[in-house]
Amino acid sequence: MIIDHNIFQQALCAWLLEFFNVMGAWILLAAVLIMTDLRFGIMAARKRGEQIRGSRMRRRSMNKLLDYGCWILVAYACRRSIGVVLGVPIVSVAIILYVNLNEIASALNNYCEYKGLKKRINIWKLIRGRHDIERALEDVREDSEINIEENK
Repeated sequence: MIIDHNIFQQALCAWLLEFFNVMGAWILLAAVLIMTDLRFGIMAARKRGEQIRGSRMRRRSMNKLLDYGCWILVAYACRRSIGVVLGVPIVSVAIILYVNLNEIASALNNYCEYKGLKKRINIWKLIRGRHDIERALEDVREDSEINIEENK
């Protein structure tokens, strides 16, 4: 079987163009959220007095970027399969929202830690609690408080 490379290249380019046309905004959002979380994570670590290791920082950021890329591919595949059957890309949207909301929560929690706020936001309580911010804000326990409760 002889494969015409021009046809293969054209098909691949058409698929990539369609993929980036549909998912490009989500890819950009994921990159922005990862960079935001990285920035606030570095600021929070400095406030805690931790040593910032560039190699670890780059490795973790690249791992996140690759993980998000995989989730975006899964969301795209669901859009092209389940979304076509249902007529709406509900599964695709759910996957993208889940991943992005986790990253938003991480960035917000790093920001709160950097600012010295003794609160963490539980994004899932915020969503389930009819947007009640009071329920979504949880107190951050210090290590000494955790150790005392564990020894009880």
